[in-house]
Amino acid sequence: MLNLILGGAPGSGKGTISDIIVQNYGLTHISTGDVLRAEIASGSELGKEIDALISKGNLVPDDKMIAIINKFLDSLGVDCKGVIFDGFPRTVAQAEALTELLERRRMHITMLDLFATEETIIARLLNRGKTSGRADDNLETIQKRLAIYHEQTQPVAGYYLKRHQYFFINANINPDVTFAQVQTILELIDKH
Repeated sequence: MLNLILGGAPGSGKGTISDIIVQNYGLTHISTGDVLRAEIASGSELGKEIDALISKGNLVPDDKMIAIINKFLDSLGVDCKGVIFDGFPRTVAQAEALTELLERRRMHITMLDLFATEETIIARLLNRGKTSGRADDNLETIQKRLAIYHEQTQPVAGYYLKRHQYFFINANINPDVTFAQVQTILELIDKH
């Protein structure tokens, strides 16, 4: 089973590369936002707790995120070829909790860290804002999102690097060339 975390700053191409990996390898994409919304829609007790937190603008605590991810992994069929985590883990504490969960399930994970320069990221997101109409794709918000990424999420890469579960991907280039790097790494992982 091939299990991946796509890391990288907002605008580094995670969504694009994730879609290409799903198309080519048949992995299941886990978007934490989608999983949270599905849990809320289910009407479960956990979903009600999460809805109460989110509706007040609070973050979902790590233990509840892990419970949701565990439940989602339980729902995967035996034919599942692997998963791509999108939007999780966002902190080293979340990475540690995810490692513990996956180790209990005897699942190995690899982080593919998509790197693009801030100039590239800002240009991409401003361009996306022109076509998508997303209100958060303006310079001020982009700079805030990048600052939060550098402070909270970027250290996750160091966690996986120390565990020898990390690969750097140059995402400054077009998606086809970026995906070619990903393919090379996935072939290497598959041989082990």
